[in-house]
Amino acid sequence: MIFTNDKAIYVQMANRLCDEILAGVYQGDERIPSVREYAVMLQVNTNTAVKAYELLAREEIIYNKRGLGYFVSQGAKEEIQKARKKEFMEQKLPELFRNMNLLGIGIGEVDEAWNRLNEK
Repeated sequence: MIFTNDKAIYVQMANRLCDEILAGVYQGDERIPSVREYAVMLQVNTNTAVKAYELLAREEIIYNKRGLGYFVSQGAKEEIQKARKKEFMEQKLPELFRNMNLLGIGIGEVDEAWNRLNEK
């Protein structure tokens, strides 16, 4: 994984795990890689992976079964979608609309581009 400088590494790791849940790599009540396995997989310090897992556990995206590891919470996919949709609608969409306005891009052009992308 290539990390960027705009967010802490543990947040980027948590986001990646959320992406994997959204993509169906992990289902509700399914075990995810251990903290150590995930740290090795992404070539980061184990403490960083612990922080990512703790963040997701606080958000109730994953839960710990003592002695067995971490598992995806039931409804995690829907909660991630809900949170990301809210963030998109409140933060990213207004910025997108501002740029569209500055560049003179109409909704019709966006609709055409959307349709082209979905034809592929």
